[in-house]
Amino acid sequence: MTLPKTLGDLKASGYTPRSVKTEMRANLIERLKNKSALFPGVIGYDDTVIPQIVHAVLSRHDMIFLGLRGQAKSRMIRMLPSLLDEFLPIVDSSEINDDPFHPVSKFARKTIAERGDETPIAWLDRERRFTEKLATPDVTIADLIGDIDPIKAAKMRLDLADEEAMHFGLIPRANRGVFAVNEAPDLSPKIQVGLFNIMQERDVQIRGYSIRMPLDVCLVFSANPQDYTNRGRIVTPLKDRIGSEIRTHYPLTREDGMCITDQEADVAARDGMAIVIPTFMKQIVEEMARAAREAKEVEQASGVSARFSITSMENIVSSAERRALLNGEKVICPRACDLVYAMSSMTGKMELSYAGEELGAERVSRRIIRQAVRIVFNEYFGHDDCQSTVDWFQKDAGSFMLDDSVPAKELIGQAETVHGLLGRVKAYLKDEKLDTPEVFASAIEFMLEGLYAHKRLSKTSVKGKVAYG
Repeated sequence: MTLPKTLGDLKASGYTPRSVKTEMRANLIERLKNKSALFPGVIGYDDTVIPQIVHAVLSRHDMIFLGLRGQAKSRMIRMLPSLLDEFLPIVDSSEINDDPFHPVSKFARKTIAERGDETPIAWLDRERRFTEKLATPDVTIADLIGDIDPIKAAKMRLDLADEEAMHFGLIPRANRGVFAVNEAPDLSPKIQVGLFNIMQERDVQIRGYSIRMPLDVCLVFSANPQDYTNRGRIVTPLKDRIGSEIRTHYPLTREDGMCITDQEADVAARDGMAIVIPTFMKQIVEEMARAAREAKEVEQASGVSARFSITSMENIVSSAERRALLNGEKVICPRACDLVYAMSSMTGKMELSYAGEELGAERVSRRIIRQAVRIVFNEYFGHDDCQSTVDWFQKDAGSFMLDDSVPAKELIGQAETVHGLLGRVKAYLKDEKLDTPEVFASAIEFMLEGLYAHKRLSKTSVKGKVAYG
């Protein structure tokens, strides 16, 4: 497709300009009619968050995404430009993306007055129509709206009140697009006040010089509810001007959480070795996140990010990869002994409460892991008291010594001596790939760790090794 290159060509093409919000609304309606995915890759929000966004776009609202950390706020904001047209015509070289039919800046008006239908037209793709700014306390009005450029005024011999002597900030430069402010409460109140006219009257005032500039921009904000008290707040008049508040949340079901981790965790095949992650290990990792979100030792107002599960999974897979490399195995399969290596991911993603600080991050993490194992173990073995296996440890004073580097076949050989252990694993975990030694070994460790989590067995660390007894 050949795009018009001059204003005359654009007029001949029949192009009709429309506002950003009308454009987003029309494209959204088209997607809804075609039943196209609105936010591909966003899991668990189909019946909760996405309808809120749809309503906001249909209502032509500016919006704020409000939710705890790790709830895909930034990801969804960055997908909003997909609702824009593929290409947009602007007056070539315009700093603020002037509409050729309704120019706003003095530069564009002068160019069209001088060149008429020969005015050159440039085209913006939808990605270049999205501007994002992370709010920090040092952000200034000049950054967002603009300032007078005295050097430019001197060189061009312009009056300071002349529009051409002004340097436009990020928001005017985002004209006819989407402008996003992440972590909005971090903006100082006086900066937030500077956005009032932009959002309502579309006036731009720079250094006391008022310029009537009807900007066409969709403003989107994100905020964490905790920030309202810890780092700042969004002033009430600004909140009043934001049309819709989009509330996000953590995965409502374990299955949604597992799907997110499967999609986001970087656990692709490594150096020719296959990666097999048993279902029960995926369930344990997700239950760890769910347990952390309910633990009294964790500050719930801060939230526990979805990155908690993602990075935990990556770490336990890396631990399994190390074991496979040491033993020359071709399959990377995480085991219960690898869960301890998730702690380096967990501790940085939990803000501890007073009770948690007293215990310490490591003890809190171990409790969370143990609780997650216990919950998942109950789903597989809950109807069986596993008494004959427990009796083997008690009556025969048996013990089961292993470490995180023992080969799968060696672990299976040790397990053959434990009464009822292999039989129960084969019966209750038959849906796993137990014909693969690495998976079978993982299942054995899962059962032993589950009995420990229920305090049916003890677990002692001796010289880097673990003994169940």
